[in-house]
Amino acid sequence: MRLNMKDQLDRPLRDLRISVIDRCNLRCQYCMPKEIFGPDYPFLPPSELLTFDEIERIAKQFVQLGVEKIRLTGGEPLLRKDLSLLIERLVQLEGVYDIALTTNGIFLPKYANDLKKAGLKRVNISLDSMNDELFGAMNGRNVGVTPVKKGIEAAKKAGLEIKINMVVKKGMNDSEIIPMATYCKENELELRFIEYMDVGSTNGWKMKDVITKKEIYRQLQENFDLEPVEADYFGEVAKKYQYKDSDVLVGFITSVSESFCTSCTRARLSANGYLYTCLFNEKGHSIRDFIREGADDSALSAFIKNIWQQRTDRYSDERTEETAKLRKKIEMSYIGG
Repeated sequence: MRLNMKDQLDRPLRDLRISVIDRCNLRCQYCMPKEIFGPDYPFLPPSELLTFDEIERIAKQFVQLGVEKIRLTGGEPLLRKDLSLLIERLVQLEGVYDIALTTNGIFLPKYANDLKKAGLKRVNISLDSMNDELFGAMNGRNVGVTPVKKGIEAAKKAGLEIKINMVVKKGMNDSEIIPMATYCKENELELRFIEYMDVGSTNGWKMKDVITKKEIYRQLQENFDLEPVEADYFGEVAKKYQYKDSDVLVGFITSVSESFCTSCTRARLSANGYLYTCLFNEKGHSIRDFIREGADDSALSAFIKNIWQQRTDRYSDERTEETAKLRKKIEMSYIGG
């Protein structure tokens, strides 16, 4: 029988992000710059990735400790072979009510129906510009917006809920704030503006490149009438608003300008099986090695619980441009968003 969260952990653990692969089919200015992640970059061999059996076993222990939401990430998770088979297994975990996936959308025309049949509820699609030339320059492969739009349409037809994630960087794609908001409003898509963060140690982050929620909101107000929406649950990261003439929502992830460390309920499992209690951790804890050395489920549960209970993460509260330079953090391709 599953216990109440408060009976299991002093600090709530509600949301688990699982990175299933460290590769991506598009480069990203924010986490996979081409000067670092070129054709000779040593990505993980298959033996270092968690198997589906291992992911299911670990996820089960997290659910018994209070997790209700699981999101599959990468890299690009749809590069992991037979991903729908893993989703079929995860949706069977009693207590999980939301299974989602973060993707760049390009493979959704091929896989959206299978994902929906497997039990996936939602896709978070990364799209940082509506301009073909700009988007092509940002992804480093000259891929335009059309393949992502086709992925969005495929997800809609399959019956998947959709959220669009846009990371905004000053001087790069801040001119796309209104075009993106207009596109999402017209197509009834929930949009999340994400402040440009110092994820990993290779994206050359500087505070001067950050467009804050306040600045983005000011632009939106000049074009749309917005009203605030209350959070759906404790620990919800996005600060949400609704267009007054529509049911469409727009939200902000404000890790830089308005940190939310004290209400964080999210753990992350990397592509190579390390547990991280913060997106900005320097070091993780190897669950993969722990279970491959023969730990039983009771020991695994205690291992996870002990790590979570002892977490002291406050990176976003303490961030400065200097600390961002000094601290070496796990790369986004390993840990996902």
